[in-house]
Amino acid sequence: MEEVKSLMTEEILVLIIDDDRSVLKLMNELVLQLGYTPKTTQSGSEASALLHAGAFDLVISDLRLKDASGMDLLKLVKTLDPEVPFICITGYADSDSAIEMLRLGAFDYLAKPFHHQEFQTLVKNAVESRSLRRKVRLLLQEEPPHGHMIGISPAMLEIYKMIGTLSRNSSTVLIMGESGTGKELIARAIHKAGLHKAHQFMAINCAAFPETLLESELFGYQRGAFTGAVADKAGLIELASRGTLFLDEVGEMSPAIQVKLLRVLQERKIRRLGGRQEIDVDVRVISATNRDLEKEVREGRFRDDLYYRLAVVPLKVPPLRERQGDLILLLWHFLSKHNRSLGKNVLGVTEDALSALESYPWPGNVRELENVLERAVLLETTNYLQRDRLPEHILRPRLEEWTEFPEISRDSGIDLEAWLRRAEENLIRQALETAEGNQTHAAELLHISYASLRHRLKTLETSRRRRLKFPEPDDSHKKD
Repeated sequence: MEEVKSLMTEEILVLIIDDDRSVLKLMNELVLQLGYTPKTTQSGSEASALLHAGAFDLVISDLRLKDASGMDLLKLVKTLDPEVPFICITGYADSDSAIEMLRLGAFDYLAKPFHHQEFQTLVKNAVESRSLRRKVRLLLQEEPPHGHMIGISPAMLEIYKMIGTLSRNSSTVLIMGESGTGKELIARAIHKAGLHKAHQFMAINCAAFPETLLESELFGYQRGAFTGAVADKAGLIELASRGTLFLDEVGEMSPAIQVKLLRVLQERKIRRLGGRQEIDVDVRVISATNRDLEKEVREGRFRDDLYYRLAVVPLKVPPLRERQGDLILLLWHFLSKHNRSLGKNVLGVTEDALSALESYPWPGNVRELENVLERAVLLETTNYLQRDRLPEHILRPRLEEWTEFPEISRDSGIDLEAWLRRAEENLIRQALETAEGNQTHAAELLHISYASLRHRLKTLETSRRRRLKFPEPDDSHKKD
């Protein structure tokens, strides 16, 4: 978490090169407005010296300079540090040189004259790309410990902040989120960062046990309490005393168990099944659910008094589809993990495979992503994960997944442009597959003109070129 914080707060150095003094001054002011630190020069030779002398987080250069070319500076930047993004500013947006710069690794190019907002958006995207690459490097250099969460999206940064806040108290926490979003990982992180970290973390899935067995697991029992109870047994609440008890799928509890749990939270005492003695317990309770417990309360299936006891601090976990940018990090983490466990050497993914992974809405969230990647790595026979190693439902998601609008809550919005781009790409791919690659027929299926389809394909291809390329993994991930 501290690593993520440092990436977000450090000084961002931007080198700007243009022999037009007025344009140079304008770009300098626009970069300053973003909170970054610009360094400007009109000379290609001076820019070369600056690049050799120090590290920059972003380089912006005119394509044509009086004493050098932007192409030469791009090659120099990629030689010194391939991860530094390079933006080309040019008066020749359709020239072969600008396209060649993209091929050589430029982040993007921008035609003169440009809109101020367009320039600033491009600069911010390039800086975020740099931070993302560095985060991937951190993931490669050090295997995350058990329970470590991965993500630098705004939604995940809010989760990290909340974990820090919760580490300073013992309040009960209710973690809400879809299946597979990592609710137990968050509960473990709260425990490890909190006041109870020196003691036990006990977890139980309330949906995995029938009522009588769940009661004995939670509260324990005395010898002779029921047939088969041949010895005293402490329950999880007792074992977790001074530590943390994690109740997964707490919404599945029966009304009788809900009453007993409420008493524990109110009085901090338990009584084993068949026992008469009350036992004091000091336990922090963290619960989780994928249900809408407020709705369950309204409809009488969950006690309102227990709900308010459990939800002293409610914590909403975002689904993977709302964590813009985190899929790349998770993808590389799971590839590295399964390379080691399966003895494989998958260095990255092809563009077609990445496009399919990014287009899929991931209803099973991070758990589903890991399962898909483990299977794909197992089946892969090359060094790059191919599109046809992915399951059929990933390659051809149901159309209704894109016709049902995502919900927008008070706490989290939606990246509309990203959602529309993924939907458009998915529908165009389906049309091309149905038309067996015939673009004229595909355009007819989509009820658009052939020219419109060509324009959309070109736009999507440009977007794909800008996607983050994985760094090479270190040698420890390779087979002996």
